[in-house]
Formats: sequence, structure tokens, C-alpha cells
Amino acid sequence: MLTYPQIDPVALHLGPLKIHWYGLMYLGGFAAAWWLANRRAVRPDSAWNREQVSDLIFFCALGVVLGGRVGYVLFYNFERFLAEPLWLFAVWEGGMSFHGGLLGVCTAMLWFSRKYQKGFFGVADFVAPLVPIGLGLGRLGNFIGGELWGRATDLPWGMVFPRADLLPRHPSQLYQFAMEGVLLFALLWWFSRHPRPAGAISGLFLVGYGGVRFVVEFVRQPDPQLGFIAFNWLTMGQLLSLPMIIGGGRLIGWAYAGRHKSQGV
Repeated sequence: MLTYPQIDPVALHLGPLKIHWYGLMYLGGFAAAWWLANRRAVRPDSAWNREQVSDLIFFCALGVVLGGRVGYVLFYNFERFLAEPLWLFAVWEGGMSFHGGLLGVCTAMLWFSRKYQKGFFGVADFVAPLVPIGLGLGRLGNFIGGELWGRATDLPWGMVFPRADLLPRHPSQLYQFAMEGVLLFALLWWFSRHPRPAGAISGLFLVGYGGVRFVVEFVRQPDPQLGFIAFNWLTMGQLLSLPMIIGGGRLIGWAYAGRHKSQGV
């Protein structure tokens, strides 16, 4: 059994203000996305400029935060929302959903594509390789905060998470960091190095994230307020990931059937 490192989830105390590692991870993800996007924007074959990159990252950040919060409330705590509608705005209590954040980012990209007269999938293909960095850093933030732990295990790398109980558990946050963050980023960055049909990169992201999330949910502890939602094994995370896998696969097929070169990467 490995020892869970006791790290203070609060990185900085500035008087009454507490800055958590999780929040810093979000900022790090947005900063990394901005830097990588600018690297691509200066390529000779790029259809982007720095002003467009800055606007895109800003609106996508809004989409992540607003969509993530709304998605968490509606997907994972809808009954509480019905009882306390104003709880939607209680952001200090925490609670973010990737799938809600994805919908928020899609809304932001749709608005951006209309403003700058770019194809939606060109914008999405430009954004997709940047996302895994933020996902990976977010999972590190979950690990530092000792939240979203895995199910009990007798494997030698199991950890006891003090906020859960005294049982050794899968460090599922680290699994997701490695697969959603490192591996998915490497795959998408490599795949996007050469021109691809519009929608292909976005489709690969949907299939990659959806597949990884579906598999990791088998060792991640279900949300206590929901538990298993069907068949005594299906979790909400898996249910929300299935449309990503199916839709991403169909998007890849459509992209290569049409073979329209993406203008966003």
C-alpha cells in the first residue's frame, strides 16, 4: 500500500482569502492552452492570430466554469437544485462537471465561430488538443484535495484517503491524470500535427476522453448522492460518456467521408 501524501489543499493564505491548489490547476490549464495555441497561431499555414487566440481562450474559460457548474448541479445534484434553486450559485461549496464544461465550451466555440466567421469544426479542431492539459492538471488538483477517490482495492498501489475511510483505494485521480491528461494530449498533439479533415481531431478527442472516462469509472467510487444508476455498475459518468464515444466515432467517419480540410489547426 502506498502512503497518500498529506498536502494542504490550500496553496496560499492571503488574509481571509484562501487560494486552493485546485483553482491554481485551472489557471495553469488555461495558461498552458493559451501558450500552446499561440505557438500554433504563428505557424506559416495557420489561419489564426494572437487576438483571436486570446478571445477564444477567454470565452472557453467562461464556458468551462459556467458550464461545469451548471452541469454538476443538473447532472449530479438535480434534486437538491429543485429544493434549493439558489444553490446553483453556491460556487464556494465546489462542484464541477466535465460534461457540463464540455457543453459550455461548445457554446463558446459556436459563438466564437460566428463572430470570426470560422467553421465550427475548424475552431473545435484547434481547441481539442489543448484540452487534455487542463484535464490532467484538474485531476492533480482532485488528488491534492483528496476528493473523487477510487473504489477499495487490495492492489499494492492502493492508498488510504483520509476524507473517505481507512480502506486502501484506487488513486483514480492519478489514473485519469495519466490517461485523460498525458496520453490523450500526446495522441491529439501528434494527430493534429498534419492537416486532417474538419471534425476528425474533435471526433478523436470525444472518443478518447469518453473511452478513458468510461473505463476509469469501473475503479472510481460512484458519487454518493447517486450511486449506480443502472445494472448495479453503470455510473452517471459512464452514461454521460457514452454519447461522446458514439458521437465522436460518427464524427470521425463523417470527417473522412467528406474529407474537408480543417481550417482551424
